[in-house]
Amino acid sequence: MAVLVALLAFLLLAAQAPLGLTLQSTVPAFLWSSHQYESSNDGTKEAVNYRTITPKDLAQSVLSEGGWSNLLCSGEKLQQPVDIALVFVGREFQSSDISRNKHADPALRDLLKDSFTRSNFSMAYPYVAASEVKETMENSLILGFTEACGHGLGVSEIAFLGSCSLEGEDFKKLADLDSVHDYLVSRMEKRPKGQADLLMFCNGVSRSLGELDQTRSEGVILSELISSVEQSGATYAVLYASDSFRSNQYHSYRELERFLAEGAVGNSSANATICDGVCQIKSSLLEGVLVGIVLLIILISGLCCMMGIDTPTRFETPQDS
Repeated sequence: MAVLVALLAFLLLAAQAPLGLTLQSTVPAFLWSSHQYESSNDGTKEAVNYRTITPKDLAQSVLSEGGWSNLLCSGEKLQQPVDIALVFVGREFQSSDISRNKHADPALRDLLKDSFTRSNFSMAYPYVAASEVKETMENSLILGFTEACGHGLGVSEIAFLGSCSLEGEDFKKLADLDSVHDYLVSRMEKRPKGQADLLMFCNGVSRSLGELDQTRSEGVILSELISSVEQSGATYAVLYASDSFRSNQYHSYRELERFLAEGAVGNSSANATICDGVCQIKSSLLEGVLVGIVLLIILISGLCCMMGIDTPTRFETPQDS
């Protein structure tokens, strides 16, 4: 009976796993630049870091291996400096999306793929795990850049737009995407020679860009930002990093939206034959539970039958005729 109770408890926990227990998800990051600048990877055009790293480790690797220490840290000099270090913090791209043939935002996938292969220097980080401290990607990157530089950031100015929640007062807030081009043109005249600006965009639900997030995908927004930088005549390097914290919130919202859509009367028949990843996991676990119950019933029935067999303890000696 103790073994039976333990097996039943295990099956109940397995049935509840899709609802409460999830594996730690990872997000990718991509770094590229179409302009030549010094890097620690001599002669390497494309590099992939397959380790599972934290956002702070990502910031340190971008500075050391990606060569951004020459752009962001004080005291570093370049013969041909990059004017803009563009950081795009997304939410819609997961590590599992890299190997998928279909993706919700094919424009973003194609843009990242083309930028990685066609740039003069590019790096990929397929597995960036969430930090132990519940902190957004933008704050983790800024803190990681500051700690890795040692003497502080040596950028001329840090500007951000979107849903970025940067902690500090030395940051310039831009209103929307339309103001990016004017800002970049003005910075071309005001920026000190030999220094770069850090421009950060965070894709998320915000008051100023709420409608933008609903109508434009990340691929379109990132493409428009890069076009604005190119039209201003500035040289640039781009870091795309998906935020696991925002991604979890985003996918939770998508799961709720899917649940409401399936529960609607009008869409119930249309979605009756569609089974996404969550549906497949739950169906597999339910099949395992049913098979386990059947096997337990067979086992218990066999034990009861064996216990019901009454064999004699002794046999009478046969009588001689």
